[in-house]
Amino acid sequence: MRRNVGIGAVKKQNMAKYKLTQKGTEIAELQLQNVTQQMETFKTSLEEFAAKYKSEIKKNPEFRTKFQTMCAKIGVDPLASSKGFWAQLLGVGDFYYELGVQIIEVCLATRCSNGGIITMEELCSQLGKSSGKTRKDVQSDDVIRAIGKLSVLGDGFKIVKVGKNIMIQSVPGELSMDHTVALDIASRNNGMLPYDALLQLNWNGLRISTVMDGLLQQGMLWVDDVDGSHWVPALFKSPFS
Repeated sequence: MRRNVGIGAVKKQNMAKYKLTQKGTEIAELQLQNVTQQMETFKTSLEEFAAKYKSEIKKNPEFRTKFQTMCAKIGVDPLASSKGFWAQLLGVGDFYYELGVQIIEVCLATRCSNGGIITMEELCSQLGKSSGKTRKDVQSDDVIRAIGKLSVLGDGFKIVKVGKNIMIQSVPGELSMDHTVALDIASRNNGMLPYDALLQLNWNGLRISTVMDGLLQQGMLWVDDVDGSHWVPALFKSPFS
């Protein structure tokens, strides 16, 4: 027969469990304290690093990208405010907000010719010519970060991946998967969107018409008055450019 466990033994077991739990809590708190101290030390080192290499961060896009990556790993956002500590220390906040304004200006200026969608390559090229001066210090990573700050304006500015191309959409509205597939085909045909290429995807006439009509209504797709061919002007590259 099994012997009954005494009350004293049960109390001892409960006390042992309590002490183990208490010890575990103490260890967890100590670990959290150590991690917090390490993070504060790292943030301080990051501030010292930023102050030392301020000029390099502002003028060198690759160096700036690596610095942003370091900041992200510890939850620091130098772009959180144009008047915050990091903006005052580096001026990067102003850099990205000013870049955002220039992106808006370029997108508005080119909307009538591309329907509100522009390739990253073309946007960077236009930014390089803006304000009458060359800005070779702007790369796609900078544009993506600046556009991220434009999200406060609503869904008017967004990054769209079209095949191997990164494009910026500056008009409200969602591009469906079919739209991006059609744009990808156009990107591989110097901007031309052949009807036969869509047929080869086993799409029926209604599906093709829906896609083309949607792009036409948004102004992203144009029809050649001479031969009736369809073109995406944002993806057309002139042989003379």
